[in-house]
Amino acid sequence: MLNNRTYSNKANNLLYIVLLVFVLYILKPLIVPLIFAVILSVAIFPLVLFLEKKLRFNRVLACLISIGILFICISIIITFIGFQISDILSKSDIYIAKLEEIYFQLLYNIELKFNINRSLLINKNISFADTFKENFTNILGFLGTSGSIIGDTLLIPLYMFFFIYYRKFFKTFIFKIFSNENDFKIKILINKLYHVQQDYLIVLSTVMFIVGILNSVSLLLLGIENPFFYGFLAAILLIIPYIGIFIGSLIPALIALITKDSYIYSILVIASFTFIQFLEGNFITPKITGSKLNINSLVAIVSIIAFSMLWGISGMIIALPVVASLKIIFDAIPSLHPYGFILSEPQEQQLSSTARMRLKKWNEIRKRKQNN
Repeated sequence: MLNNRTYSNKANNLLYIVLLVFVLYILKPLIVPLIFAVILSVAIFPLVLFLEKKLRFNRVLACLISIGILFICISIIITFIGFQISDILSKSDIYIAKLEEIYFQLLYNIELKFNINRSLLINKNISFADTFKENFTNILGFLGTSGSIIGDTLLIPLYMFFFIYYRKFFKTFIFKIFSNENDFKIKILINKLYHVQQDYLIVLSTVMFIVGILNSVSLLLLGIENPFFYGFLAAILLIIPYIGIFIGSLIPALIALITKDSYIYSILVIASFTFIQFLEGNFITPKITGSKLNINSLVAIVSIIAFSMLWGISGMIIALPVVASLKIIFDAIPSLHPYGFILSEPQEQQLSSTARMRLKKWNEIRKRKQNN
């Protein structure tokens, strides 16, 4: 039976977790830019090393050039997306009129097929234009409050500079914290944390490019306007796991519904994007990296939801690399091994039935006998 001390310890642990979540929520303006800065520092670190070792640049200049190149590339992408969104907004009156036409045509078909009075289905207070403007304003407000994008854009490069410039200083600090531990083990842990972020960024960038090409080609074949913009926009939204691809496919599907004569094009857009997502999840990403981040799907989904509740869209973006880093830390500390285990991808023997495992072993024994 559990004694009073055990209950007290569990209550204290629960209290610590609640306090930790509260602190993380309150310190979001500080923590989120720091995490982004760490991830982006890992992204440009190979370029910094190249400039320092191959071209003999001093560390300050190598840091500034690398950070500058990264943010110039990001600015070009954001500017291009901004121009495309402006073009879409300039045609909003045409799109809204078309949506109203589709809406009333749908009501007419329902009235004919089911003999329902159209007046019972129509809300006379509905205005597509007002609804569009209201929702667009809400979306912009949500993006602004959840990401603090403008403020973070100013802080992140500053943090990145100091992370890269003082990298040996921070590394020595970590060794001093764990002075009682074996230096070799700490070095391995640091390398694992570095490589899991690097692998995540490399895989994400490569997958984005491949998926962007596939999306664009499918939209081009269907005759959807601006196929490369919508194709790569959906690919970029992969940065928001699971949810991003849904948003990315919905936008061109809606454009197809508005600009094409048949709703079949919208269905084909969603079907093609779903098929591409299936290819990405089951063939493309596993081919590029054997185990992705070695996080099971349930944990990935729960962590994305939890981080989105905690830090908004920013939390959704950084959820997977943060959880992957936590898993590495849990695996390195014996008392936290169970938590590392629950985060990891289940092994085949933990997913297969007993009969299937016995059949697999029997087939292996038979093959060995045949080879002998």
